[in-house]
Amino acid sequence: MSLKAELSTFALDAGFTKIGICRPDATPETPVRLSEFVDAGYHGQMAWMAERMNWRGSAAALWPDAKSVIMLAEAYTPTHDPMDVLGHPNKGAISVYAQNRDYHDVVKKRLKRVGRWLIDRAGCEIKVFVDTAPVMEKPLAAAAGLGWQGKHTNLLGRDLGSWFFLGAIFTTHELPIDEPAVENCGNCTACLDVCPTDAFVGPYKLDARKCISYLTIEHKGPIDPDLRALMGNHIYGCDDCLAACPWNKFAAVSHEAKYQARPDLIAPDLAELVILDDTGFRAKFSGSPIKRIGRDRFVRNVLYAIGNSGNVALLTSAQSLLDDPDPTVFDAARWAVERLRENSQS
Repeated sequence: MSLKAELSTFALDAGFTKIGICRPDATPETPVRLSEFVDAGYHGQMAWMAERMNWRGSAAALWPDAKSVIMLAEAYTPTHDPMDVLGHPNKGAISVYAQNRDYHDVVKKRLKRVGRWLIDRAGCEIKVFVDTAPVMEKPLAAAAGLGWQGKHTNLLGRDLGSWFFLGAIFTTHELPIDEPAVENCGNCTACLDVCPTDAFVGPYKLDARKCISYLTIEHKGPIDPDLRALMGNHIYGCDDCLAACPWNKFAAVSHEAKYQARPDLIAPDLAELVILDDTGFRAKFSGSPIKRIGRDRFVRNVLYAIGNSGNVALLTSAQSLLDDPDPTVFDAARWAVERLRENSQS
């Protein structure tokens, strides 16, 4: 058995769902596309996307000694319909990937395990990445044959669907490469049509400033009132474009217990979340990716959802934060109260 075949077997046995390999210079189009995205201002407050663009646009520039990039996919496919919660405005919609443990920790441990195996077998050097460095994982994964970037700009695959994380191992060992994936979206526009905020400028082009995932996670401070009203009950991330993809009928099954949704995060009550103080927030989301946005930004999102709920019974919950010391939370509470009062009078 070749080293590549052994590596693939070991990676799958370690818990990854699929593996592919490409050269560091396999995505020459990436720098131009990244520059166009940033120049258009689509990155919003994500200043880090504009920083170190030479590294972000080229894996070869990030680590010149690397000869191969090993891309690995790890499925987190939900066992429930993530769209169901959208029909219950008193509940909060949390992105599937954040309904349990932080994937960064889980995937990185697995990457290191595979990397150590490769070091032992090939005597090479490695670097592992899981959203922790200026690495464009999706184009590299497409070049390595894991899937293609759909019209929603996310990666999807015939045998993976939409629900999977990506990890990368850069290595100084030269391995045989895989054929790039072929785009298979056809005429389908389901992912574009379902977006609540019309965040897609067109197929394969996203304006992150209007994306609910960006707004609820990356955007600091008050959100544009016109966008708040379109966010519905999304309080952390958004899976709408992923869930709408027909290729999910072939979605890979997740075998990692740490990705199985916590029952209290599938459709949590807004009334219970909005009262969280900093201590309560940290306790509830310990080990969760949600923890990194902090209590204030999270409660801001919950208040927007309360304002969109149309449920006057939540008015008291919103009013209780009209004296919150955080100005963004206060603004969100005031907006929610006004929205609910308008509903009560109509």
